[in-house]
Formats: sequence, structure tokens, C-alpha cells
Amino acid sequence: MTGEDPGPLIRLYGLTGGRARPQGETFDLVAIVTTAAGSHEFADLLPEHRAVLSLCRRPTPVADVAAHLRLPLNITRVILGDLRREGLVGIERPRPAAQTIDERIYREVLHGLRSL
Repeated sequence: MTGEDPGPLIRLYGLTGGRARPQGETFDLVAIVTTAAGSHEFADLLPEHRAVLSLCRRPTPVADVAAHLRLPLNITRVILGDLRREGLVGIERPRPAAQTIDERIYREVLHGLRSL
């Protein structure tokens, strides 16, 4: 034993059960996390889990969740994956920009092209 304090590493290991990747479908930094309807803060959850449920009452990107928790991204992903598996949060990929354009804009562009 070296005498150095291994506290933070042991704590992170305990939060994830030694896992480095979330179970289930993968998600990236810009995926949006939202607390599931009907989810309540449960006393038996870890403080980090309760913090996620509170923070994600409004849609929040994964990167912001990690920053708020002050945890490494991989650890945050494992926590989010656990909460998703329990049905407490939803995690959605953001829609590509091409899918967010309103149909009205397409009509205006088409009208403009026809008027040329």
C-alpha cells in the first residue's frame, strides 16, 4: 500500500459497480435526457441518481448532466444507462438539422425558386 488516498477511484467504482460502459443502446454527448413522467425522487437511490432526476425534469444534454454531477463522462453514461433501464429517464438522440426544418420553409424556398 502506498499511503495515497484512493478515495475518488473507489467511489467511482462503487457508483458503477466497476462498469465502464452503460448497458443497452449507446448514446453520445448531445443526447437529450428527460426524467420520465411519473418518476419521483426515491429515498433508496444514490445521491447522483436523485440529482439526475431533479436536473432532467427539463430536457438536458448528457454533457450538461456530467458537468452538473462533476463526474467523468463514462461514469455519467453508466448512471444514465441504469436510470434508463429502470424507466426513470428517457434518452433521445437529437434530430438531425435536416429533420427540424419546418415544411413552411420548404414551400417558401420552392415559391422563391419558381418566381425566378
